[in-house]
Amino acid sequence: MLNSIEQSTAYIQSQIGDFKPQFGIILGTGLGKLADEIDIAFTLNYADIPHFPLATVEFHKGKLLFGTLSGKKVVCMQGRFHYYEGYSMQQVTFPVRVMKMLGIERLFVSNASGGLNPTFKESDLMIIDDHISLFLPENPLIGENIMGDRFPDMSEPYEIETVEKALLIATQNALEGVHRGVYVSVAGPSLETKAEYRLLRMLGADAVGMSTVPEVIVARQMDIPVFGISVITDMGIPEILQKAELSKILEAAYKAEPNMTFIIKELIGSL
Repeated sequence: MLNSIEQSTAYIQSQIGDFKPQFGIILGTGLGKLADEIDIAFTLNYADIPHFPLATVEFHKGKLLFGTLSGKKVVCMQGRFHYYEGYSMQQVTFPVRVMKMLGIERLFVSNASGGLNPTFKESDLMIIDDHISLFLPENPLIGENIMGDRFPDMSEPYEIETVEKALLIATQNALEGVHRGVYVSVAGPSLETKAEYRLLRMLGADAVGMSTVPEVIVARQMDIPVFGISVITDMGIPEILQKAELSKILEAAYKAEPNMTFIIKELIGSL
């Protein structure tokens, strides 16, 4: 694994020269517009990078962007990898390790998720302040220990200072529908039953999705501070549950993108 990471990194560096990103960004489902705000210097296709997985979800573009955002150098993944695509946890988190080798100092992750908290509504944002993993017994750190602690502390997976700063940005700019809460990850790709939504809420989760937690675990193992944000694309409230439609989920994500993009840009500019 370490040899593969080093070979991927070496190829990328041969393409980008001395460009060293400070921030890594992972864009979730339907959340690609942030890339339009980046002053792009280099674009690499996942397919051209040795050992890099390929994004199989149709609305994940599969490109690695290097450029400047809010005056800071960034590397941005347009499309992530999911466990439900058949990838191992090590493959899902492979790009995070490569970004660490490229020099990132912080990781920003976004996702589309279902709302479990009845005070939320579609196209709201949730700043993630903690998470629950239901990928168990799968964990990206199982196996050979590389690039970090064998038993990394997870008492603060999302940097609280950055969480507070994001909420302050939302308040100062009168952004509506911005919350903080707990994200729970499940394997997918099937959506939850009514009984499962009830269970997830009983566990203390405010939103549910199929990504993010594996990348965060690996980032924290390598001592990379993380900021996470969820776009609430549909509501998983059993009493009012409606049949999920992909077109509506993507529409809700697009509607929320401007506020999410604004918060991320302001955060990166301030850090």
